[in-house]
Amino acid sequence: MLGQIMDRPLLVSTLLEHAETTHGSSEIVSRRCEGDIHRYTMKDAARRARQIANLLGRLGIEQGDRIATLAWNNYRHFELYFGISGSGAVMHTINPRLFAEQLVYIINHAEDRWIFVDLTFVPLLEAIKDKIAGVEGFVVMCDESHMPETSLSNAHCYETLLAAESDDYQWPEFDERSACSMCYTSGTTGNPKGVVYSHRSTVIHAMASIGEEVMGLASTSCFLPVVPMFHVNAWGTPYSAAITGAKQVFPGPGMDGASLWELIEAEQPDLLLGVPTVWLMLLNHMDSIGKKLDSVENVIVGGSAAPLSMIRAFQEKHDAFLIHAWGMTEMSPVGTLNSHNRHMEELPLEERYQLQAKQGRPVFGVEMKIVDEDNNTLPRDGVAYGRLLVRGPWIISGYYKNESADSFIDGWFDTGDVATIDENNYLTIVDRSKDVIKSGGEWISSIDLENVAVGHPELAECCVIAARHPKWDERPILLAIKTPGASVSEQDVLNYLDDKIVKWWMPDAVIFVEQLPHTATGKLHKLPLRQQYENYLLENQQPA
Repeated sequence: MLGQIMDRPLLVSTLLEHAETTHGSSEIVSRRCEGDIHRYTMKDAARRARQIANLLGRLGIEQGDRIATLAWNNYRHFELYFGISGSGAVMHTINPRLFAEQLVYIINHAEDRWIFVDLTFVPLLEAIKDKIAGVEGFVVMCDESHMPETSLSNAHCYETLLAAESDDYQWPEFDERSACSMCYTSGTTGNPKGVVYSHRSTVIHAMASIGEEVMGLASTSCFLPVVPMFHVNAWGTPYSAAITGAKQVFPGPGMDGASLWELIEAEQPDLLLGVPTVWLMLLNHMDSIGKKLDSVENVIVGGSAAPLSMIRAFQEKHDAFLIHAWGMTEMSPVGTLNSHNRHMEELPLEERYQLQAKQGRPVFGVEMKIVDEDNNTLPRDGVAYGRLLVRGPWIISGYYKNESADSFIDGWFDTGDVATIDENNYLTIVDRSKDVIKSGGEWISSIDLENVAVGHPELAECCVIAARHPKWDERPILLAIKTPGASVSEQDVLNYLDDKIVKWWMPDAVIFVEQLPHTATGKLHKLPLRQQYENYLLENQQPA
């Protein structure tokens, strides 16, 4: 027997229709590439999204065609999210931090027909224009007065095109399983892989992510997403904002500490979302000016683990609670969040900090387990380490144009992470499977060791990698960037670590470097470092 319930499709356009009718006056504030601050409402965004849909129709775009964006977090990018997907086309957000060869690859692999581009990134496309011949035209996201001279063929001004279109448009209905948007992973080896989200998965993900145990968004909220809209759809927050009517503050290209503080002071957001490197810049800026983030209640950190020193800094200097989040491009991306709860309230502060350092518990809709090398499920005891597998209604079932099933095991997706899960279902990411250090039959977490080391006041950033060892197979070495003017020595760092880690985790070498490589999403890029330092201990005769 089936239930007698209407079968209405879950479409991105329905989110926008709800936002316009229910939260039409909700404000969207953006720092523009042009340098000024722009303000308008959700109702304005909905009207312009319909104009975009009409524009795409006039350009001959059909359902399923890929339309790319190369843009910062701003109001134009927001309205494209809905205008493109709502019309039935597929929005392909491109990460401008990728190498030129990767940009060429993903544009051609996705078969993008048009690209909408912010002023900042026009030169990136000009440099590769001869290698992306399948792109029919470009729309520069500015008004006529800021339209640049460009060598891009068939280039048009965004505002001029929109002004010529009617805002009278009826959003089409189609199968909710239809492709809505796509992102490419920035893996450390091989070409990026395409992940295609459906309308259904996107809407369900948005509904799940707004709850109090997740992002806690409501019509009274004001949030500043520093996590880029070109990186897993800003963790899905544009869609969440449409459901809740939360005020959005977009930083545009201004993601340095001073620029973020300017927006925070003016707009008073209660929630910030971003990666640790961004928050480190903000914290350092706040220290330099002696100010407090008075409006901020919660800071969500994803992309990589936040060190305990950052958790403490937000709490003790700014009365802001740091929420660890974990997810992947392949997961739309939200998987777990370590939100505030009653149990934490009852813990001594230092114990609470230790709990906050975990990646949190799964959002409803995400199932997870850890397995051994033979795919046997391991216990949730907080001790057993295993490969992390996940499944759920917004988790990938395969990569775009890729028949490989290497990452899929009996209906589960293998994340490539090594993790523990405790008895309360808290997840702790121990390491990426390729980054964990295997020393004398024991595992050493490069992530944990990095997060302890970066707590040293004279270290700005740390990276731990494995180096070959004649006796122990692998041993950790620590690469570190000093803070400006610091005089810290290798022995100083080892002394600092002495009472904070077990003895066999102690790095066999501390090497000070001027810079560390990062991936396009801001994570440490360890592959070239492992290659460079693989034989460091063998060549430098470290004692056994």
